[in-house]
Amino acid sequence: METKHKRSSFSGRLGYVMAVAGSAVGLGNIWRFPYLAAKYGGGTFLFTYFILAITFGFALLISETALGRKTKKSPIAAYKQLGAKKLQFGGWLNAIVPMLIVPYYCVVGGWVCKYLFEFITNNSASLVSDTYFTGFSSSTLQPVIWLLVFAGMVFGVVMLGVEKGIEKCSKVLMPALVAMALFIALYALFTPGAIEGVKYYLIPDFSRFSIMTVVAAMGQMFYSLSIGMGILFTYGSYMKREIDMEQSITQVEIMDTLIAFLAGLMIIPAVFAFSGGNPDTLNAGPSLMFITMPKVFASMSFGNIIGLVFFLLVLFAALTSAISLMECCVSIIQDRYDFSRKKCCVLIFGGIALLGIPCSLGFGVLDFITPLGLSILDFFDFMTNSIMMPISAACTCLLIIKVTGFKTVTDEVEYSSKFKRKKAYLFCMKYVVVPGLLIILISSVLSTMGIISI
Repeated sequence: METKHKRSSFSGRLGYVMAVAGSAVGLGNIWRFPYLAAKYGGGTFLFTYFILAITFGFALLISETALGRKTKKSPIAAYKQLGAKKLQFGGWLNAIVPMLIVPYYCVVGGWVCKYLFEFITNNSASLVSDTYFTGFSSSTLQPVIWLLVFAGMVFGVVMLGVEKGIEKCSKVLMPALVAMALFIALYALFTPGAIEGVKYYLIPDFSRFSIMTVVAAMGQMFYSLSIGMGILFTYGSYMKREIDMEQSITQVEIMDTLIAFLAGLMIIPAVFAFSGGNPDTLNAGPSLMFITMPKVFASMSFGNIIGLVFFLLVLFAALTSAISLMECCVSIIQDRYDFSRKKCCVLIFGGIALLGIPCSLGFGVLDFITPLGLSILDFFDFMTNSIMMPISAACTCLLIIKVTGFKTVTDEVEYSSKFKRKKAYLFCMKYVVVPGLLIILISSVLSTMGIISI
């Protein structure tokens, strides 16, 4: 059917790159990348991650973006337009994933807002207690209030639209994020004892290299680049055809890898200095962000200022990712039902509250609900990140291999690019990506079950 609403678009390459990079640069870069880099030999992990990002990651980035730009549709409509009847559930997976992620992502974004508020009000000393985070996250009212505060910020940006909201916001937040990351990294380097952490992070330790280094780097790269969650389809559909796609994707890769690298440079030396060189204090996930880092800042000169800047950086990273997730949801509903942007935003905000509030209460009044032995938030995270995203990405690969053919993608890229990495793209798509996705899927499930450690 004909739509009443004209398809939005980015004004140019810079707007697209900043928006997609903002989507890619999220909490995973900041609380998972440093932990994995420290665990798998610093420079060894960095090198492995870089190689995978420019091969495996590039192939999937180009594939989803090209199909989005060609169809000018979000995932479900794109699959339908491309004639993928037997793979239609792949489009639905790409659509469902962001709708499930954005509510619990807003919960964590709310936690970040709370901690930033404590630093702004000069109350950061209270955060040092081991029980502060547990007490806050398990309370009834506060997590819900901060969830709605963060979700309200995301709602406000997405309501403004692609060019006036998402693009303008990304153009401000991304440079600010890079500047703050550089500032904190440089400050951390001059902390007494930090140089040992720098050596640990940057000098490869090949004795620690194993197949799990590759598996961990592959999983981190997959989640970090927003693959398999409909965002690249959606943002690709907003890309004007004259924009150089290959160059844009390359710039996104560089920006994402730079932020991940700086996250390690911010966190690893500082934690090493704080712990006296004990790498075991570098945990992944919320414990790093909300328990370890406040203690590290408390031990620094001007720690309150550094902590404030750090949590502002984390807030910006969380916001840019949450905005892309919500925009993907809005685009999907608009394509399917032709609703106005305002109506779509209100519906998605309602969905965030409906699913997000139980997630925020899953550590307190609803902690008796433990699907698969996990909290409600962890269960949604496991189902989307470990199960649905690798499958949806595999469906996109099968869509190209079995239905559209590689020429559909390469022709779309070559419309605006020289496609210098065409041979590498075809090799990865034919021989690397599908086995890689199977490895990510299996290893993620085994890790969650406690059979292997990532």
